[in-house]
Amino acid sequence: MKLAICLVLCFMLIVSKSTAQNPPFWNDIQNFKKQDSLNPPPQNAILFVGSSSFTKWTDVQNYFPGHPIINRGFGGSSLPDVIRYADDIIFPYHPKQVVIYCGDNDFAASDTVTVPTVVNRFKQLFNMIRSKLPGENIVFISIKPSPSRKRLMPKMIDANAQVKQFLRGQKNTAFVDVFHAMMADDLRPMPEIFLSDSLHMNPKGYAIWQKLIAPVLVK
Repeated sequence: MKLAICLVLCFMLIVSKSTAQNPPFWNDIQNFKKQDSLNPPPQNAILFVGSSSFTKWTDVQNYFPGHPIINRGFGGSSLPDVIRYADDIIFPYHPKQVVIYCGDNDFAASDTVTVPTVVNRFKQLFNMIRSKLPGENIVFISIKPSPSRKRLMPKMIDANAQVKQFLRGQKNTAFVDVFHAMMADDLRPMPEIFLSDSLHMNPKGYAIWQKLIAPVLVK
C-alpha cells in the first residue's frame, strides 16, 4: 500500500514538474496544433494573431465572408508570447496576410512596461515575419481603449502613434486605428460596446472593427 502511494506521489511530482517547465500558453498552442491536424486550415489565408480580442472573436469568419480567415488569437498573450510561438502559429500557415492585435496586455502586465519597450517588441515581431514572409502584407490593429484600462490610455496612444509612424516606412503594411473609433464624444471608451468586464468587446464593438479592417484585407 505504501509503495503504491509513493508511486502515485512520484508520478504527480513528475507531471507537476513537467507542467511547470512549459512556457506560458503552451496548452493553447498545442490545442491549435490539434485543431490543425483534425481540420487542416486553408492555404493562402489571412491570419489573425494576437491576444483575447481575437480569441473572443469566434465568429470572425462571418464578418469577412469573402476572405478565408485563420484565427490564432490566444487570450492573455502579450507581444513576447506571439514572438515565442511564431514558428507554431504564424509561419506554418504561409498566410498571404498577417493581421496583428497585441500590446494591450503588455502594458497591463506591469506599470514598469514602457512605450519604447512595447514598440520595440512589435518591431521585433514585424522583422521576424518580414524575414520569413518577405512579400506578405502585415496589418497592425491599434491598441484599443477600454474602460477597465483607462489609466493606460496615454501609453496606448503614444505606442499606437509610434507603431503607425514605423509602418509608414515599410512596404505592404497597414495601420488600422480602432482606438479613436471606439471613443465617445466625451473622450471616454464607449461603454455600450464592451462586455460586463469592461475590457472585452461585444458584437457592437466587433462591428466597429469590421468596418475598419475590411478595407485593408487583401483579395
